[in-house]
Amino acid sequence: MRLHVADGGPLGAEQYAGVLALLGGLTPGVQALPPEAALADVRGALRYFGCDAVQLASVLRVRALALYGVDCTVGVAGNPMLARAAAREARPGGTLVVPDEPAAVREFLSGKPVGALDGVGPKAARTLCSYGLDSVGKVAAAPPAALRRILGARLGREVHERALGVDRTPVQPGAAARSIAAERPFDRDELDPVQHRRALLSLTEELGARLRTQGQGEGEGQVCRALSLTVRCADRTTLTRTRTLPEPTAHTAALTATAYALYAGLGLQRARVRALSLRAEDLTAAERAARQLSFDPEDEKARRLEAVTDRVRARFGPQAIARGTLAA
Repeated sequence: MRLHVADGGPLGAEQYAGVLALLGGLTPGVQALPPEAALADVRGALRYFGCDAVQLASVLRVRALALYGVDCTVGVAGNPMLARAAAREARPGGTLVVPDEPAAVREFLSGKPVGALDGVGPKAARTLCSYGLDSVGKVAAAPPAALRRILGARLGREVHERALGVDRTPVQPGAAARSIAAERPFDRDELDPVQHRRALLSLTEELGARLRTQGQGEGEGQVCRALSLTVRCADRTTLTRTRTLPEPTAHTAALTATAYALYAGLGLQRARVRALSLRAEDLTAAERAARQLSFDPEDEKARRLEAVTDRVRARFGPQAIARGTLAA
């Protein structure tokens, strides 16, 4: 399920928490996916209330609109991966159901590009495309042994299962969030790409600092494996793109380069943008992540400067140091 404010503004933390509470009143199996999504296991709720998923989604949508001014876009499917994909394709404020039948699942997935599968990043997608496996349907039809040879044993097995619509990941109520997000709304609908990029730079500065200083243990930072960009346009449409990073990182320069690439890929030459948000996904502790050694002195200098900047901000506040291009 994806959430968005009915008037097109940014989704607030209180609104998000309120809708999660509404979901919790329907089923205990609710997993938050901040800043604007959630997963819910409603199998028990359907039996209890004696209704189908579309009816339950309609009740939730009416309550969320009435109490919080939030519209819900709902995807209904037999597992989390398919439900997320259905929510992405559903019209805003609507419900898209993928029947829990093998033929319906194949039809839903077959025409999608292979990069749409969970766990298939740009590198794996390029590799599969080089073998002619450029769609989910072709991957599903490929021999599993061939996929294991192309991608490796573990990833080949997982990609083949997901191409068939199999996702063994359970909904985890109360699970710790594996992403952090930040948003920059504009005072007015913004046309200028320079201002868009300035907002992206501000977002990557914030996310990078939060990753490096907020970890799962005392003094332990985090890194992310993927970055997701969401663009809210003046006509209330929402565009979202996600990219897997070459390596897990909290380095601001790497996050900025990826954010700029995601933005460029959307081709927003004359789009009137209302807000931009970035989400760092698939977080893990920095000390558990491997990093490719760099022989670039400028890169090492930038990382040392980040460490100093983080210490200054921790002592004197987040506004103590800012890039010249971001200074007010």
